[in-house]
Amino acid sequence: MQRCYHCDDQVPHGTDFTSTIRGDRAVFCCTGCQAAAMFIEDAGLANFYAHREQAQAATLRPAENKFEIYNDRDIAAPFVTQQDNQQTAIVYISDLYCPACVWLASEILQSRFDSIDVAANSGTRRLNVTWPRGSAGLGDLLRCLSRVGFEPQPVIAGQTSDPEREDYRSAIKRLVVAGIFGMQAMMLAAGLYAGEFHGMQTSTITLLRVASLVTVLPIMFYAAVPFFKGALRGLRFGKPGMDVPVSLALTLAFTASAINTLTHADAVYFDSIAMFVGLLCVSRFLEMRARHSADDQGEAIAALLPASAVRISAEGQSQTIARDHVQQDDLLAVEPGDIVAADGVVTHGAAGLDERLITGESRSVSRKIGDKVLAGTRVLSGSLTLRVTQTGAQTFLGDITRLVERAQSDRGTLQNIADRLATPFVITVLCIALVTGVVWSLIDPSRIIPVVLSVLIVACPCALALATPTTLAVTATTLAKRGVLLTQARILEVIKRHTVFVFDKTGTLTQGRPSIKAVDRIRAGFSRSDVLAIAAALEQDSPHSIAAAFEPFQDAATLADSPSTIRVGAGVSGIIDGKRYRIGHSAFVTALSATQCPDDGGIFLGDEHGIVARFEIVDALRADAIQTVRSLREQGHTVVISSGDGRAAVAAVAKQLDIESWHARHTPADKLQLVENLRADGQTVVMVGDGANDAPVLAQSDAAIAIGSGTALARASSDAIIVGESLAPLLEVIAFARRSATTVRLSLAWAASYNAMGVSLAALGWISPWMAAIGMTASSLLVVWNALRLGKTEKPESLQSTNELATPPADWPKVTP
Repeated sequence: MQRCYHCDDQVPHGTDFTSTIRGDRAVFCCTGCQAAAMFIEDAGLANFYAHREQAQAATLRPAENKFEIYNDRDIAAPFVTQQDNQQTAIVYISDLYCPACVWLASEILQSRFDSIDVAANSGTRRLNVTWPRGSAGLGDLLRCLSRVGFEPQPVIAGQTSDPEREDYRSAIKRLVVAGIFGMQAMMLAAGLYAGEFHGMQTSTITLLRVASLVTVLPIMFYAAVPFFKGALRGLRFGKPGMDVPVSLALTLAFTASAINTLTHADAVYFDSIAMFVGLLCVSRFLEMRARHSADDQGEAIAALLPASAVRISAEGQSQTIARDHVQQDDLLAVEPGDIVAADGVVTHGAAGLDERLITGESRSVSRKIGDKVLAGTRVLSGSLTLRVTQTGAQTFLGDITRLVERAQSDRGTLQNIADRLATPFVITVLCIALVTGVVWSLIDPSRIIPVVLSVLIVACPCALALATPTTLAVTATTLAKRGVLLTQARILEVIKRHTVFVFDKTGTLTQGRPSIKAVDRIRAGFSRSDVLAIAAALEQDSPHSIAAAFEPFQDAATLADSPSTIRVGAGVSGIIDGKRYRIGHSAFVTALSATQCPDDGGIFLGDEHGIVARFEIVDALRADAIQTVRSLREQGHTVVISSGDGRAAVAAVAKQLDIESWHARHTPADKLQLVENLRADGQTVVMVGDGANDAPVLAQSDAAIAIGSGTALARASSDAIIVGESLAPLLEVIAFARRSATTVRLSLAWAASYNAMGVSLAALGWISPWMAAIGMTASSLLVVWNALRLGKTEKPESLQSTNELATPPADWPKVTP
């Protein structure tokens, strides 16, 4: 790929900016570089390029090379999450302020690297970048961002980054500088205003103006620097953002004031500059505090893990090690009061655990040998020995943290609309300012500068840029605290409408903790223990929740000849002691022996000679399933069951929940067809499921919700995840979807109305620059405050005891899958 003659960046494919420099054809990446090179050529300074390589080696290259270390796999490991053939990293950019910056950061990466997905949000200042493993290193991505003027820093999901703290410190410094020197500028302005009314010698006026000029210099060349950087970056790539009118107003006001000071002309605007920059710094500082408050959820999740763990060596010796040194297959000892440092399986002991910070479930749970234990849970009683299965970012807690980050980086339809309108809006503002200046040059030339300044200041689209990302960040954070993790913002736009909710049954409407109620039809030659052992061996690798019913019997037999083969929606097959067996639906099992057996809803085990045994599996409804389904219907939603279980089982659940529309023996293809039929009828479909067989339909629906205890594949295919044992948080998603939509609309309507009214009044000359500065800041703060109100919303009364639900009464009916 060709490199730009001026800036040495790569020239995008299809770009055709060429000129002749020193008799040679030169290629450029953009019109800005072409114009700069032609200016250098016309000025007779073309020798600049002959010496550039040496200068770059001394200055630019070291700055770029600082990102090279992140191409080292070991150094990048804490920042990069590997999953399948994809890798994901979170990049913090402190000056990612507006939709134009978001567009530029996303576009520059997508234009340089193939198959890269970038989720960026100006509300969180973070990019969530996913790209194919082996196609590029993290350092390559960071270097690409740095070349367009950003200062990227990789961060670990859920942890407050060092650059984020530096951003906070820099904001404080700019705020202090703007405040201290702004007060001095206002004091000097008070003297100038007093002189206009009471008379003042020319020499004194000049002295005060010069003092004001000197006072404003730190404000212009330190506190206001981020605005100028953002404006130049946007203009360079043809995407002017909200920093452009700000920078133009500051430049115009400062230049006019400096000229008027030197020429002893009438008006200076140093006080307006000081007020404008000071209020902007206050606004951005408060917005940053709100954003950091939203980010605190991820940090709080990461803080659940202990700093150390007790590892048991092969010789049985205990050793305290740092949490980061825990590895897969390590044995960890956990005593009462300890917090588990990694996901694992209990190999010895039994204990009562508090999982409320992970699952939202307030009741303690018991765990024994063979049970899974999640990182971040606290041991209340008893002691355990765990064999580590997942560590660090690969744990369930790590999944939650990444999903929170992804949710805060995601942009919905409203945000995409705002992104598309941002640049045209800024261009419109600049055109209005230009037209206003021309008109006032005909009416009263002495008022051109103050009127144009007022138009530029009052029209600054800060409020428009903040409305959607701030609301989405607060919504995602608040729902995360209440047991719902948003992974895609689109669900907030889908679920607020009247929709069709399609529920899976096992593990979704039911508790997902099946048990074997009866074993019958055992063929002669097999004992009860024999068929249980065979079934357990077949089911040991199955992700379906029914496999949990056979876990207590898994040690009795193994698959000796080949691993099991799972047919999603039908069952499992495998070879044991040289004989092929199948377990699952009757049609799937009897197909092996070419026999027939009525489908009565049971789980069958068979071989090449026919049915060996039948299992009756029971699974209770979730404690709040009836209440949740009733509430959905009362809100105007339609509820449908689509399950792979037998007709009798699905009919029983549908009757208990008073659901008229239900479907049994649905394969994944059947579920997909059901969703497509509903959508063809004009319905909006939300799928709720938990299993691996639900993943295709979860991905195909208008929106999808996974139960947190379900499979990782189901969680990855979803737009939201309910963490815990309760279905009631689903109602909170609907409530917050409507509140957040209302909040965004109110904020956008206010920002648009304010800008329209403010620009009109400013263009008429009825608003002075200092009044425009106050109005612009007040508008931005109002939008941020409106978004923060979502985080203080009380939980509805009907949901307040969601996490305190007790075990279902003993007389609740059991259902058979």
